[in-house]
Amino acid sequence: MRIGILSDIHANLPALAAALGWLSKQQLDAIVAVGDIVGYGPHPKPVIRMLQRFNVHCIGGGSDMRVAFRVLSSAPRSSISDLTLRWTIAQLEEPEIAFLKGLRYRHRVPLGRGQLMAFHGTPEDPEVKIDLELPAADLLPLFERFDASCIVASGSHLPFQRWLGDRLIFDPGSVGLSLGGAPGADVAVLEDTPQGLKVQFKKLPYDTEWVAQDMALVGFPPPLIEAIRQGSFTPSDQPASNATIEWVPAVHG
Repeated sequence: MRIGILSDIHANLPALAAALGWLSKQQLDAIVAVGDIVGYGPHPKPVIRMLQRFNVHCIGGGSDMRVAFRVLSSAPRSSISDLTLRWTIAQLEEPEIAFLKGLRYRHRVPLGRGQLMAFHGTPEDPEVKIDLELPAADLLPLFERFDASCIVASGSHLPFQRWLGDRLIFDPGSVGLSLGGAPGADVAVLEDTPQGLKVQFKKLPYDTEWVAQDMALVGFPPPLIEAIRQGSFTPSDQPASNATIEWVPAVHG
């Protein structure tokens, strides 16, 4: 069995198109998107439509839930997160909101031994992150709880893998907002073979300038735009507290 793993698409259509284009050539049995489908990017509606068209199994992330249920801070427009999520809410119609509301927090895939358990953050809360470098004794109960031989725990925006004996835990990185220091779309392929599990990570090029220009067009904060171009935030990349965002129609909708 071969499973494509995506995460943290963040409403970035060219990055998702590059990821799905490559994955479609990998002879996969399924593709799983592990949360944060929308938020921070300028293409929320077409990204949702593309995932539906490719029959991708989708999990809810923190950004998805905050958009779906309009859970934002009480101080309006106080952060990059709330700036982009408020804009995203204004772009989506009822079918897309219903799609986000219907997302589950975790997804299971039976494997030859045990199963794959995928979730964004933690199994119960996509806003809370698990430290994948915790002592093995702290992580192994999670495998036991789900009879899992492999866990995908996404949300760091950084590709990472770790073996605990013959059990694998990994984060595929981010399709739409990779923060590993180089621009591109992160994807992973998990293969279940008679010899055991294998995971392949891939960083795919896409037109980051297209996305950056679309973000600028709708008024997204410059630090976020530069993160798309550079593949990382810099310590000085903090938006002004009085930053505003224009309520204009979504581009490429």
